Amino acid sequence: MTTPSGGSTPDDYWRRPGTGDEAAAHQPPAAPTNTPASGYAGPPPSVPPPSGWRPPVHLQPAPPRQLPPQDMADLDVAEQRSQRVTYGFGVAAGVVLVVVVCLLCSRVIF
Repeated sequence: MTTPSGGSTPDDYWRRPGTGDEAAAHQPPAAPTNTPASGYAGPPPSVPPPSGWRPPVHLQPAPPRQLPPQDMADLDVAEQRSQRVTYGFGVAAGVVLVVVVCLLCSRVIF
């Protein structure tokens, strides 16, 4: 970031560049003259759409198909098998971590 140099104030860095008329730069801009006297007139009025405005539907979607039946006994067996695999990996990771911690502690002690 550059800093202003000379006798300028810190706010001069953020001012808009001059248009050449320095006397008009210090005066606030004049209010617009073409604004209505009552203020905001609000949104334009809306007209409800006529009845039957939607386009006609020519194609009807097919009815939903039936899902195949589920064999709950097979699902339970598969879930138990995956649970054993997950527990097996967890036990193996725990054993490896315990061995690593024991090795690190033995290096510190001896």
